[in-house]
Amino acid sequence: MSRHRSVPRLRLVDAAASTAPSEVASQLRASPGPLGPPGSSGPTEVGELDDAQLVSLVRVGDRGALDALYRRHAPYVLSLAVRIQGHVTDVEDIVHDAFLRVVSRLGELRQDDAFRPWLASVTANLVKTRLRRRRFLGALGLAGTEPVDLDALVAESAGPETRAQLAEVYGVLRLLPVDQRVAWVLRHVEGHKLEEVARILDCSLATAKRRLGLAQQALLATGTPGADQ
Repeated sequence: MSRHRSVPRLRLVDAAASTAPSEVASQLRASPGPLGPPGSSGPTEVGELDDAQLVSLVRVGDRGALDALYRRHAPYVLSLAVRIQGHVTDVEDIVHDAFLRVVSRLGELRQDDAFRPWLASVTANLVKTRLRRRRFLGALGLAGTEPVDLDALVAESAGPETRAQLAEVYGVLRLLPVDQRVAWVLRHVEGHKLEEVARILDCSLATAKRRLGLAQQALLATGTPGADQ
């Protein structure tokens, strides 16, 4: 398997209209106006600050900084959730819950500039929990299987062959153990390096490799197009 993505590039989900989590934002004070980054002499709009500066402001209760972080990263969280799940069900709830969780646990973030990887890890865990719950309920006959939402995954310019290929890929992924499924999507759809996959999944490099290998074997065994690229 090469280091290239083995499925066509998927499109980002549009999250431009999203707003910050009300439960958290309501507890923070509004930013009074243009702010200067630490050590600077001139004012800067909150949205122009980097993640580390915004996180520092959120730590002291700045609502404007939280809004800026949310608007900057919500599209990524939405896209990640959709690509792991293969459909858009509950993705807005996942975005909401992910930001609610990271803000309420901000004290656990050791490096402020690592906000996005930490957010990715929280998002992946939330999706894994939902997938496992649905699989358990499905085994009990209490929930149906969510169909793959190709309209949410495939670029509008993609042809029938690409759509069929992605449908086959996700048809296999949905049958895999959740940890293998998430690892494969992070590596071969999101394009993360192996070390980043291990960091996001909070597992060892060896464990990440093993999950990816098992997922790849399953794809190859079914003859899924593109799995051997």
